[in-house]
Amino acid sequence: MPLDLYNTLTRRKERFEPLRPDHVGMYVCGPTVYDTAHIGNARPVVVFDLLFRLLSRLYPAVTYVRNITDVDDKIIDRARDSGEPIDALTVRTTDLFHADMDALNALRPSIEPRATQHIGQMIALIATLIERGNAYAAEGHVLFSVPSMPSYGQLSRRSLEDMIAGARVEVAPYKRDSSDFVLWKPSSPDQPGWDSPWGRGRPGWHIECSAMAKEHLGATFDIHGGGLDLIFPHHENEIAQSCCANGTDRLARTWVHNGFVTVEGEKMSKSLGNFFTVHDLLDEFPGEAIRLTLLSAHYRQPLDFTREGIRQAKGALDRWYQALRGEPAAIPAELPFDVLAALEDDLNSPLAIAHLHELATAVNKAKSDAEKAAAKGALLAAGQQLGLLQQDAEAWFRWAPTGGAEGLTDAEVEQLIVDRKSARAAKNFAEADRIRKELADKGIVLEDGPQGTTWKRG
Repeated sequence: MPLDLYNTLTRRKERFEPLRPDHVGMYVCGPTVYDTAHIGNARPVVVFDLLFRLLSRLYPAVTYVRNITDVDDKIIDRARDSGEPIDALTVRTTDLFHADMDALNALRPSIEPRATQHIGQMIALIATLIERGNAYAAEGHVLFSVPSMPSYGQLSRRSLEDMIAGARVEVAPYKRDSSDFVLWKPSSPDQPGWDSPWGRGRPGWHIECSAMAKEHLGATFDIHGGGLDLIFPHHENEIAQSCCANGTDRLARTWVHNGFVTVEGEKMSKSLGNFFTVHDLLDEFPGEAIRLTLLSAHYRQPLDFTREGIRQAKGALDRWYQALRGEPAAIPAELPFDVLAALEDDLNSPLAIAHLHELATAVNKAKSDAEKAAAKGALLAAGQQLGLLQQDAEAWFRWAPTGGAEGLTDAEVEQLIVDRKSARAAKNFAEADRIRKELADKGIVLEDGPQGTTWKRG
């Protein structure tokens, strides 16, 4: 079946048809690299990774662009407060972001442009906007003139007055209209800056994405994604800049936005003690369990993220990996139709996950090796389409939290299992039971079967 996506621009679910039948272009707003990614940052990464995987199955070529914002006032402030040089800060936090998202099985984008590498394109775009009467220079700043674009507000569908009332608008005497926003701002000697026709300065946040999207996808492309919080002002301003500079009526044909994340029913806040970074969570839980938790709610719905939710997700993955253990070996088969149909219906990940549970049940109820092999192949293919079941089942069950299982290494566990086997062979069942209890006390669960003993960390 064809792919249907909810388009924020039109407020309805629509049949997705790319500009080119053989090539999809997708731009997603990436991180501002000044701190470790929290779970709210991770949701759009996982959501649009799911979409990228689906598009890559449906179309011959997909160009997925996700930017890195490496020049921003938050970065400048963090570097000043910490004493860390800006370049070192952005490199370190970018590397952390990549490592954390890799642990969630998120594929790297096709292109990952950095704002600082596209300053020339931003300056050119701003110059075009001035030439066309959509922007003006004032006191070292360049501002976009919102009244110059009659269709401003088409994405958020709010009146200009409502948008301004709901946003933190900088009041400045050099603005012609209170709604005008900054394209270029002056930099002091101790701030990052580049030479421009308007003096040494740096770009505003919104113009960065407009320039990078045009450079890598063109004036108009298929999908633009991000979180709901970006609709206004960021995406609204992107549309204004890009359409006015490029002479187009649209920037992206389809706008896809994921819902908000709460934690334990509350807005995430360091003061409430519910501020979860992905990096810290990875010390407690496997990355796939975090990923499954993020996919457990439909992407457009709010997601309440809890530790109990991650534990439940790990339990589901335990069940699926258990179904894949043993003979016959699991070899990916064709993606089951029901799973594909769920994803093609506006990325219905909860329904796709329900089908994975059904497939695991089919493995457990299989009456022959051939039937079991087919069910395992279907389960593995379904999981991999969701970015799950990416590792060997035995490796999955040997994962442990940092410092868990009393520090027992895999080799030490294996040796104790050998010792237990020897004790049983010598009919020293008391020693065999003692070893089993010792392992259990240290979080190791043994499972005896016809083909020997397997183990997992509980």
